[in-house]
Amino acid sequence: MVGVSIPLMSRHHTISPGQTFSNPVTGERFTFTHTAVSTGGELLAFDLALRPGGAVPIPHVHPVPAVRFGSRLVSPLADAPVLVLGATGKIGRRVLERLRAQGIAVRAGSRAAQPRFDWDDRSTWAPALAGAPAAYVPFSPDLAVPGAAETVAAFAALAVASGTRRLVLVSGRGEAGAERAERALQESGVAEWTIVRCSWFNQNFSESYLLDSVLDGEVALPVGDVAEPFVDADDIADVAVAALTRDGHAGCLYELTGPRLLTFPDAVAEIGAAAGRRVGFVSVSMDDYASAASAAGVPDDYLWLLRYVFEETLDGRNASLGDGVRLALGRAPRDFADYARDVAATGAWRR
Repeated sequence: MVGVSIPLMSRHHTISPGQTFSNPVTGERFTFTHTAVSTGGELLAFDLALRPGGAVPIPHVHPVPAVRFGSRLVSPLADAPVLVLGATGKIGRRVLERLRAQGIAVRAGSRAAQPRFDWDDRSTWAPALAGAPAAYVPFSPDLAVPGAAETVAAFAALAVASGTRRLVLVSGRGEAGAERAERALQESGVAEWTIVRCSWFNQNFSESYLLDSVLDGEVALPVGDVAEPFVDADDIADVAVAALTRDGHAGCLYELTGPRLLTFPDAVAEIGAAAGRRVGFVSVSMDDYASAASAAGVPDDYLWLLRYVFEETLDGRNASLGDGVRLALGRAPRDFADYARDVAATGAWRR
């Protein structure tokens, strides 16, 4: 069953058998075979069984609240889920939570989900995309890896063929491979694309591999005094959800950063101050860092990615602020100090 909300021109409106409408989510046309009269105000929701080329019976009609999906009003009953890939990741789970809080139907995309989604298994793509009007697209492990742009292009082409009209791609700042994937999306023919280009996440210190280092009291990384405009995962999720659910973001490329530049030693010092304990920073060579990571069991293909991140993207090329959060949301981005204070209050940085 597909719930479709139709804005009516008056408080009393009769829908007669034979009238044809378009599904405001998918664009599919359908024909009514029953008469229905609206008496509940400006919006009426119909439960419809969509059958391509056939008539559509309406078992019952009832007024319900509506949720805005772009310029359309979509019933919370609508079985037209927004696909959220990487649904268990730092950003994906936040996107999922925000969409659900708005009453928008969602489909989590991950290896553990049903239907399952796996970037390495293209047979899982079509079931995940089926019926989804929009999709949040973070590529794993990273858009920098060889072949990522071609994979994104193939996914976008399938999305277009599946009727998905809106794709929001999460990209990396200052990455040549990411820019190739961005162009692949832009040239895919998808009706509405948005690119969310991000700097280093604040939450890498609290929800990722650097958490253990913070808890141990020393963060050792192969980076010196290069400045980075750390961005908050909540800001990224807010921008992604806005692009998924509202008009005005199609064709936009947003550069997301925090409101100020910080070196890694500065960021670690702010974490220590917020946590009320000493947390030091040590700059190490890339070779020493890679050797330690390998000894800890990090696979070789991921070691390549670590080298790329620390030797190329953290060379100072991203030491500038972007205005993407303000452009997309009309507000300032979250400051690193606010992030550190809030995380410290949860006790996450204390054993």
